[in-house]
Amino acid sequence: MPWSDTRKGRYVALLWAVFVLGACLAVPAGQERLRGIAPQVPGSPSDHAARLVAQRMPGLGSEQMLLAFDSSSLRADDKPYRRAVTATLRAVGKASGVGTALPLPRPRGTAPHHVHALVGTEGDAETRRRLLPRWRATAERTAAAASGGRVSVAVTGLTPVFAELHQADLRDLRRLELVTAPVVLLLLMLGLRSLGAALLTAATAGTCALLSAGLLSALALLWPVDSMALTVATTIGFGLGLDYALLLVLRHRDLVREGAGHREAAAAARTSAGRAMLWCAGAVVVTSAILFVVPSQLVRTMGLAAGLTALVTATTVWMVLPLLLARLGPRLRRHRRTPSRPLSTKAAVDDGEACARPDRWERWAAHLMRHPWPWLAAALAVLALAIAPVGGLLLTTHLDRAAITHSAAGTGLAQLERNGLANTTLLALPHRAGQGPVDTRALTAALQDDARVTAVSTLDNGRDLTLVVVSDRVPVDAAGSARLVDDVRSTAARTLPPGQPVHAAGPAAAMADFHATLRAALWQVAGFCAAGALLLMFVAFRSLLIPVKALLMNALATAAAFGLLARYTDLTGDDVNVLVPVLALTIVFGLSLDYEVFLVHRITAYYRVGGDHRAAVVRGLGETARPITLAAVTMAAVFAALLTTQRQDLRHLGFLVAAAVLVDATLIRMVLVPTLMRLFGHLNWWLPPALRHAFPRAAAPSPAPGPGGLEPGAKRPAPPIRRTPRIRRTPSEVISMDHTTDTFDVMRAVLTSAFRVPEDEVVPGATLEQLDLDSLALAEFALILEERLGVKIDSEHAVRSTTLAEVATHLDELRSAAVAP
Repeated sequence: MPWSDTRKGRYVALLWAVFVLGACLAVPAGQERLRGIAPQVPGSPSDHAARLVAQRMPGLGSEQMLLAFDSSSLRADDKPYRRAVTATLRAVGKASGVGTALPLPRPRGTAPHHVHALVGTEGDAETRRRLLPRWRATAERTAAAASGGRVSVAVTGLTPVFAELHQADLRDLRRLELVTAPVVLLLLMLGLRSLGAALLTAATAGTCALLSAGLLSALALLWPVDSMALTVATTIGFGLGLDYALLLVLRHRDLVREGAGHREAAAAARTSAGRAMLWCAGAVVVTSAILFVVPSQLVRTMGLAAGLTALVTATTVWMVLPLLLARLGPRLRRHRRTPSRPLSTKAAVDDGEACARPDRWERWAAHLMRHPWPWLAAALAVLALAIAPVGGLLLTTHLDRAAITHSAAGTGLAQLERNGLANTTLLALPHRAGQGPVDTRALTAALQDDARVTAVSTLDNGRDLTLVVVSDRVPVDAAGSARLVDDVRSTAARTLPPGQPVHAAGPAAAMADFHATLRAALWQVAGFCAAGALLLMFVAFRSLLIPVKALLMNALATAAAFGLLARYTDLTGDDVNVLVPVLALTIVFGLSLDYEVFLVHRITAYYRVGGDHRAAVVRGLGETARPITLAAVTMAAVFAALLTTQRQDLRHLGFLVAAAVLVDATLIRMVLVPTLMRLFGHLNWWLPPALRHAFPRAAAPSPAPGPGGLEPGAKRPAPPIRRTPRIRRTPSEVISMDHTTDTFDVMRAVLTSAFRVPEDEVVPGATLEQLDLDSLALAEFALILEERLGVKIDSEHAVRSTTLAEVATHLDELRSAAVAP
């Protein structure tokens, strides 16, 4: 009885219904705990300086926020205005979590209606985020009350800005839900030509996105989670859910068309396509885990979100969708179209049977097999044109101003920048207790001579720390901000007493350290992604050439996407946050490995059955081209929806991933990969003798050709593809045709040719474990026997302790039952 009919299957469906209900409850509860994580790097020089200031000058706290006062009717020296400023600073200074509230000097050129103040805030990032609404309400209420409503105030700084970005993320998430769902449903209906199949696929993907969002929201109750991570996780969950669901739905449809029942087809699709899906999910998890090499809570949160989303999505599709396919299969039939004009029937068929004509993808693959070099050159030329502009990509670290333009924090920040107070840097100068303040006169004079600096003041705690407060007119996310911080440090080293330690804190210093850390981590992430891809593909296919080729293909797709992003930003005039390439590298590598596994897995399966690499490429590409293309289009649509968001970073990420997916699914998977596999031939599955001994499951023929150009012991290849169209048979036709074939002889041929088991070891009493067949090899062994004999081994007979005689007896019983009236 198929697994979907068992009580266990019903329990699985009930369990997932409970998970969905839990996610519905967790999302609204967890969104209250999501936050905008500021770009800080623990242990960096700016972080050390901020901790030093908070420890030795507690009044200034761990972060300094700014108050921007404004009035349309009062000047700064008017009595009501001064009274409002004084009352506001007093009220805010008494609030919980606030240390000192001090007015800032008014630089030359400050607007007459503007006043600014500095507020030292205590506690960690979570405490500041939680108390920020209370501080903002206290300041706004007091300023309005003391001035009769004529003075307003805005609270700004890193925490207020990223709190506004958090709100923008939530608005974007709601917009994405409205934009993405109808577009994807339309694409699915066009691609599947079945409303039921389209609704089932979209519903499965939506469930994956909901469960991912629920898990991340629940995690936010215990762990700091950035709100942008929720948007990224929801997008990845929906996209991967579409990918994996399409793979199973189309595989189920193929099996039903070949004569299997809906329940049997659902179980078979879960076994065959599900294995490739789990490998793909593993690729995304591995590449996402690489983000943990970056010492930033923000980046690690993104990696955690992507990895958990891949696990949740793969588990949901693998366990739940086959149940739905078994139950709803008859309602998912494809809408019939008017048949196209039949092709010529001149080709001969070895068995004398009528054969189905190859579809357009098989014809395309056969064309590639006949003309590989022109298409290879054309594809590489197009990729070169796309990659060419990548050198002009400008990477920065910015505040994503488009999303905060109309917010209170954004308005206050713009006012400060117009008045020459764009940034405040704190130079912490520790000294011995009782030694007296550090002599900063030379430093102050040198800084005041810098045209970028607008104000300099000096404080001392009376014990062991002197603090120089430097205000400048360079925005914290401008290109020259990091340069100014370096110049201030070097000026301090030159003008202060010899040996005096200098530590710089403040928004510009923190942003500069974050940018430098991510620029250095970008190459580390790329290197680890490459190593992870090589290892994963080697384990999956036991080949040297396939992993190297996959890595090169991923690199080409990624580089082309970055080149297209450079052209896009040239048109829009945007710079690119360095965070975007770091995130995109892991996402693109994971998705590219998805399509590589989909395609090469089928090609490898057919190669191990027949040994003809050209026929294997044609059949593998013919079966996977349509699901890969449809999955890529829907995935690109999901990420392209990010172009509708307010966040510039999300727009760039969406463009980058959508471009990479389309390039990968068209030029890479439909042209370069099959062409290269055609040119490399049997070398695709070659392993050196040492590795072949260490990994005995490898199915690669020897690279050294024997007499007549054939591999030693290999059978002669099939006739050219263009004269031997693919023969499609139903399972009953295969069983009827091959029933006279000795089952054990077929098993012996498969084990010796496809798995390189010595012939003298293939005896009836040998167990599958004694033949060194692991779980993945057992699954491939069952798939090949199904291709040869037309029956599928039950799971209880495909365990390592089973003998070959028991397997042969079981197969004989299945074949006899299948041909019985």
